[in-house]
Amino acid sequence: MIALMRTSHLARYWHVEADGKIECELCPRLCKLHEGQAGFCFVRAREGDHLVLTTYGRSSGFAVDPIEKKPLHHFYPGTTILSFGTVGCNLGCKFCQNSDISKTREMDVLASIATPQEIVDMAKEAHSPAIAFTYNDPVIFLEYAVDVAKLAHAEGIRTVAVTAGYINAKPRVEFFEHMDAANIDLKGFHEDFYQQLTGVHLQPVLDTLKYVKKETKVWLEITTLLIPGQNDSPDEIKRMSEWIAGELGPEVPLHFSAFHPSYKMLNIPPTPHHSLIQARNIAKEVGLQHVYLGNVHDPEGQNTFCASCGACLIQRDWYKVKFLNFAKGLCTKCQTPLPGHF
Repeated sequence: MIALMRTSHLARYWHVEADGKIECELCPRLCKLHEGQAGFCFVRAREGDHLVLTTYGRSSGFAVDPIEKKPLHHFYPGTTILSFGTVGCNLGCKFCQNSDISKTREMDVLASIATPQEIVDMAKEAHSPAIAFTYNDPVIFLEYAVDVAKLAHAEGIRTVAVTAGYINAKPRVEFFEHMDAANIDLKGFHEDFYQQLTGVHLQPVLDTLKYVKKETKVWLEITTLLIPGQNDSPDEIKRMSEWIAGELGPEVPLHFSAFHPSYKMLNIPPTPHHSLIQARNIAKEVGLQHVYLGNVHDPEGQNTFCASCGACLIQRDWYKVKFLNFAKGLCTKCQTPLPGHF
């Protein structure tokens, strides 16, 4: 079914300013809106004296994916996940890999009707034990995602957020309270990169990473898209890996993903394979135990190894799991626990 009319749902996290403007408190942008205006994300908008979410109950598409595609390598590997998103984004990444969904306003008109219950029913019909909020950033459709998650958990279905983590402290608590796992993009490790290429700031993302790891039970993995000449220097990768190891723990999986020319950065070449291998080696030398390579075929960079004895515990071919070599979360060779959910 195709939606030909705009639907609105009362949003949370906003207040009316003294000058009559409505300020959205969802993310650090703190958009201030007159009547009829939408925020940077273009899906949270002012209608009268209220802030509304205009994409509640609508999706830009669905797919049943391997969970490894999110990517999550330590959260029920080998299972499937129902993926869906809406439209819009609160970041302005010039290298967006999903710009046809997150940046194209026409998609907002053509989104399919999908109530929270219908999404849960789809997951059940597809025999998918989990639902992923992905394609565009789910923090901007928090109300929709939370309602889906509540119904999903009532049916024993897990929930996964694929997000850039650009969200304020108060809504962050509610959002991640309803997630079982998250893959958070750490797009670079210096402020200039974030400001110039994403239009936002680095520190709120670091705050989200620390919150999820230290104050929730959400399983966390991290992805960094390596862009040639922008965020792929050995020094930046070393500093980022050291921060992850020190602030989050060496057991947190890190995925280095290959960039392909996209959106406003069509003049940048694809990430060379050797750059990905170099990044993985640096991260492992710093002490990260589980470092992966994505968007390329690299068996060494796709497999999961025991951090103690080095045995291959999960062998992958792209997103397909070929074998699992552990029992009850323990390495079958040395009995070292493998961090994650299995």
